[in-house]
Amino acid sequence: MSTQPKITIATAWLDGCSGCHMSFLDLDERLIELVEQVDIVYSPLVDTKELPEQVDVGILEGSISSEDDLEKARLFRERCTLLVSLGDCAVTGNVPAMRNHFKLDAVLDRAYRENVTLQPQIPTRSVPALLTPVKPVHGEVKVDVFVPGCPPSADAIWAVLSELIAGRAPDPNAVTRFGA
Repeated sequence: MSTQPKITIATAWLDGCSGCHMSFLDLDERLIELVEQVDIVYSPLVDTKELPEQVDVGILEGSISSEDDLEKARLFRERCTLLVSLGDCAVTGNVPAMRNHFKLDAVLDRAYRENVTLQPQIPTRSVPALLTPVKPVHGEVKVDVFVPGCPPSADAIWAVLSELIAGRAPDPNAVTRFGA
């Protein structure tokens, strides 16, 4: 067993479907090999509630659509040595950014009034303020590695993580593409 400290990884999803995290789970038995090499210190996949002060690799999925998303992206950039934008929503804004073509009030009316049969109303409590426009992660913070795909396959995620763990710069375009 190695005495070298493990690389720390943190993940989060912003505005998106969480499909990239599902692909992460699709690593299946490779997850066992992964946790032998890294410590997942913050993620929806683990029970940690606060992002540590220093993390080696941060992975963000989803676009920046709300004040909460923006705050989390900034915190990841501040605390993570390397920041990975995972999936088409994080890389381009993708589906969440489709609302950029409409006024925010019209989007909220459509979602919460026009398409609701019981108590149509726009929520005002416990809902983060939405931003306009929706942006990809690099639209607000510096990103070091872009991994496209909707979602990227488990094999693509594994290839990128393997390169990062080995201390090499990954070439995500060799293993995935936009829309893959």
